[in-house]
Amino acid sequence: MFQRLLFCTDFSDGVHRLASFVPHLAKTGAKQIVFFHVVPLDGGTIPRIDQASVDRARERLSVAQQNVPEGVDVKVQIESGRPSDLILQTAGNLETDLIILGMPFRGRITEKLFSSTAMRVCERTTIPLMTLRPQLLSTYTSEELELRCQHLFRHLLIPYDGSETSKYLVEQIKRRAVDRPVNSLQRCHLCWVVEDVTRRGLPKDYQVEPARKELAGVKAELESIGLRVEPIEVRQGDPIVEILDVAQMADVSAIAVTSGSMGRFQELSIPSFTRELLHRSWHPILYFPPGR
Repeated sequence: MFQRLLFCTDFSDGVHRLASFVPHLAKTGAKQIVFFHVVPLDGGTIPRIDQASVDRARERLSVAQQNVPEGVDVKVQIESGRPSDLILQTAGNLETDLIILGMPFRGRITEKLFSSTAMRVCERTTIPLMTLRPQLLSTYTSEELELRCQHLFRHLLIPYDGSETSKYLVEQIKRRAVDRPVNSLQRCHLCWVVEDVTRRGLPKDYQVEPARKELAGVKAELESIGLRVEPIEVRQGDPIVEILDVAQMADVSAIAVTSGSMGRFQELSIPSFTRELLHRSWHPILYFPPGR
C-alpha cells in the first residue's frame, strides 16, 4: 500500500524503537525506509548546528541499517532546524508515500495554543500521514512490535457518512490498494454513524436502511479490488464515541480519515471529526490530506 516510509522521531515518542524492526517493516511491502530526526539549533546571536547532538542521534538510529533485507533501501537522516518544515521538505525530496510520527496526548485548549509538530504537519501535508501514540509504543514488548510493524496497514476502519469527504477517503484507499503487496492492506471495516433522532419524533431507524444500502455499494467497490470487507455496520449516536468503540472491538490496525478543513481558520474554534479523532484515539490514525 505504501512503499516509501518516513519515520520521524524526537526520541520521546517511541517511534525510534521501530528502527530495530526494519525486517518486519519491510514485510508491509516497503522498499524505502527512512528514520529522521531534527536537532534544534544552538541558541545565540547566530544559531549553530549542534554537531555533538547530531552525531548522538545518528548513532541511536544506526541500528536501522543492520540486517537490512535485500531490495530495501534504509536511510538515517539527521537535520537541524524547525521540525515541521524539515519533515515536509524531506518527505518531498524523498518522494515519500507515508509520513509516520508520534502524536502526543494533549488537551484541546493546549493544542490550540501550542500546536504539536504532528498537528502542524497534518495541517500542511499533501502526503498521507500516520500518527502513533507514544504511550503505546513505549509499552509494547519486542515481540509485540514485530507484529505491529508487519500489520501497520493490514486492517483499516473506514468511517463513512455519504459525504463527498468520505467518498474521497474511499477513493484514496482504493487507489493505493490496487497494486498493494501481498502482506499490506487485506481487510476493511466500514462504519456509518447516523444521528440519534429519538427526541425529534421521527422513527428511530429511519436513517439506518438508506445508510446500509449505500454502504453495501461501497463494500462492493472495495471487494472489486480484492479487499475483504467485514460486515457493514450502521450505528446511532455520537460519531467519535461510536467509531472509537468499533476500533476497540473490531481488531483494526488503524483508523483511516480525511478532512475537508484541516488547517483552516474555523478549525481553531470548531472541532472537526478528524481533529477530534487525532486528539482522542489510542489507535493509529491514517490521515489522507484533502486534495489541493
